[in-house]
Amino acid sequence: MNNIDPKLQYVLQLADTSFVLSHRLAELCGIAPELEIDLALTNISLDLLGEARNLYQYAGEFDTENRKEDDFAYFRDQSAYYNLLLSEQPNEGFDITITRQYLFDVFHYHFLTELQNSSDPQLVVIAKKSIKEASYHKRFSQNWMIRLGDGTAQSNQKMQMALNEMWRFSHEMFTPTDNEKNLISQGFAVDVQALQPTWQQEIESTLAKANLVLPKTTNTRQGGKEGLHSEHLGFLLAEMQHIQRSYPNCEW
Repeated sequence: MNNIDPKLQYVLQLADTSFVLSHRLAELCGIAPELEIDLALTNISLDLLGEARNLYQYAGEFDTENRKEDDFAYFRDQSAYYNLLLSEQPNEGFDITITRQYLFDVFHYHFLTELQNSSDPQLVVIAKKSIKEASYHKRFSQNWMIRLGDGTAQSNQKMQMALNEMWRFSHEMFTPTDNEKNLISQGFAVDVQALQPTWQQEIESTLAKANLVLPKTTNTRQGGKEGLHSEHLGFLLAEMQHIQRSYPNCEW
């Protein structure tokens, strides 16, 4: 059991998801399939990084240890991260990257829409600031889902396999932790269960246009929001935190 402040844990949960996914997309900078895609993914990465920074700065207001945004990003161990498992899955191909991004983007857009109704004024400000970018992200990944799913037989097969692989991580987005349930009752957090019908309806509409089939697997993976992660996050953090942990407080 951890003794972290409930609101701090929730804000970190949001920040960590955007931050980790931002890093995953940044790994593709300079090696994406095309220059235009390279620039688009890098811009999405920077948008998510900006959102994470705003949330980390706000998290500092709840933190009794007076930690700043760099402390949250670079000096926590894996179990102290509360990001969605979906966000930490590696870039094992453009099909995986786009599918991971699309499943998250649709959720992220509807989540931010609802976060604007939070009882917390600062979360409302952050949501309003991020929603326009989230709308662009969703349009980008949706177009690629349709383009690749409705492309050749090979691209359709790859996208279906990627969808089958990533689908098991999508359920975590709509499963509130005990901490979330408590904060939902206070109006602080978003009721993620209520978002699922809208999310699934939009996903199914896109999959129909892409000639892809909705996976029926019941093999779901969860635990990221409570600090239980896949083996991939440790490698990501080791690479990302190397410089700051080797040379604390260094500056460019």
